[in-house]
Amino acid sequence: MPKAIRINQAGGPEVMQYVDVQVGEPGAGEVRIKHHAVGLNYIDVYFRDGTYEQPMPGSIGLEASGVIEAVGAGVGDFKVGDRVAYTGRPLGAYATERLVPASLLVKLPDSIEHDTAAAMMLQGLTVDYLFNRSFPLKGGETILFHAAAGGVGLIACQWARALGVTVIATASTQDKLDLAKAHGATHLINYRSENVVERVKEITGGRGVPVVYDGVGADTFKMSLDCLAKFGTLVSFGNASGVVPPFTLNDLSSRGSLYVQRPTLFHYTAERASLDQMAARLFEVVGSGKVKASIGQRYALADAAQAHRDLEARKTTGSTILVP
Repeated sequence: MPKAIRINQAGGPEVMQYVDVQVGEPGAGEVRIKHHAVGLNYIDVYFRDGTYEQPMPGSIGLEASGVIEAVGAGVGDFKVGDRVAYTGRPLGAYATERLVPASLLVKLPDSIEHDTAAAMMLQGLTVDYLFNRSFPLKGGETILFHAAAGGVGLIACQWARALGVTVIATASTQDKLDLAKAHGATHLINYRSENVVERVKEITGGRGVPVVYDGVGADTFKMSLDCLAKFGTLVSFGNASGVVPPFTLNDLSSRGSLYVQRPTLFHYTAERASLDQMAARLFEVVGSGKVKASIGQRYALADAAQAHRDLEARKTTGSTILVP
């Protein structure tokens, strides 16, 4: 019997229930996938705790890899037996198998394992748009990346190194900073024991950085603005510490005519041509060996609640995989 995580109300990790589900046959434009690996991402917490609303009873999970077991009408680009991965809505990746719109899927090259794909689709495509669309990096820049030992951060450190970009990495412990350094970061700042703004100014000769990539949110927002050079850009792409509080435009002008973005991955992947282009860049850099999946921990899908507890307590490093 297929299994999945379902939630009946928003709340803590305890609201997730591991239950039997009926999957059925794919409809038009759909495929049925047997999952080999499921990705855990901080955005899953937002859908679980109600930060991002969804109808109840609800599902959870935006990313997985597996093999197609059945194909619905009108699906011409995929067939039974194809190795595929996806990220995006509808929610429901926390499952042993499920129906998925074919429009979300990308085929996996032989060189990409299922665990790697599940660990990298959402996080790797996030780094792709951060570095290629939100604030395109050309090489030679010095950037600030918060939470650099997380799944997105470790991919970003490696990808930046491949581009010839210097990373100033922040994290909460020395072990996490050492991990970021091992993945390509050059300068390390413990934001619990050091003054981040002072250290960034010291590293950059008082100028600040042209861009800060910030997935932490409330705790780091003003700090990130203060780390920017004149005309710098803050790309705020996550809310791990909570939603950024209201601010005024004077907060930007007074610090040097700054820019702020709040992008979302799924706007970039909504069009098939863009999704294919982004996935091709990701698979190329992974296939070259310049970027490797850093899977810090694996949990059984049935233990998803514990995985969420550890993620929220900042006990995880790198990417986390749920095993169906």
